[in-house]
Amino acid sequence: MELEVCLPAIMVGAIIFIPLFVRVIYQYQKGVLFQLGKFVGVREPGLTFVIPILQELRIVDMRIKTADIPRQEVMTKDNISVLANAVVYFRVERPEDVVLKIEDFEYAVKQYTQTALRDVVGNSEMDFVLTEREKIAADIKKIVDAETSGWGVDIESIKIQEIELPAEMKRAMAKQAEAERERRAAIIASEGELKASENLRKAAENLAKSPIAVQLRTLQTIRDIASDPSEKIVLFVPSDFGKVVKDLAGK
Repeated sequence: MELEVCLPAIMVGAIIFIPLFVRVIYQYQKGVLFQLGKFVGVREPGLTFVIPILQELRIVDMRIKTADIPRQEVMTKDNISVLANAVVYFRVERPEDVVLKIEDFEYAVKQYTQTALRDVVGNSEMDFVLTEREKIAADIKKIVDAETSGWGVDIESIKIQEIELPAEMKRAMAKQAEAERERRAAIIASEGELKASENLRKAAENLAKSPIAVQLRTLQTIRDIASDPSEKIVLFVPSDFGKVVKDLAGK
């Protein structure tokens, strides 16, 4: 009879106090356990028991995190101001270190990456920054990873999102690109004229070998011009043409 009376109280007490003793750690998490303020171990995903007051469990997310590095103005090695921003992907490698060694590891990774971005871009020339983004990102990752590995954080990847030049520099580069295109066009045109002159020289040499060929070519040109009735035909007569006619008449 006494057990039947106490059973509801026991059940109510169990419902109230069991959540204080039992914790659930999800698959993507790990728990850092402290006992009387001292670190005693890392709890794996699943059901775990914690003694209230004596023990405390801090949950650490082990998934990959993303942090945006805001756009900032950076002076390159050749004294050109650029605006650059990036994104960093990282994850916790040792949960006990991110709890014991650093207060806010996410904020620290973001700030350290921002500083490394300024250092790497600042020590590079503008042309290198614009053409070698992957190399710049790899250098930043190497610097950040060397520091954050002591915090229990692994840098997965760093990507340069955008590098923007000032408006004056954009206009100067556009003029340079236009001048380069004009230079290439002039070279191509001159090469074409050179080849055309070579072909004309060869044609003239062939015509010089056969005088009748010149007359045939002249007649062909006249025929092409005369295809349109509105065209006027102009014939160029040699200066000694009259003498040739008189000689023929005398004969």
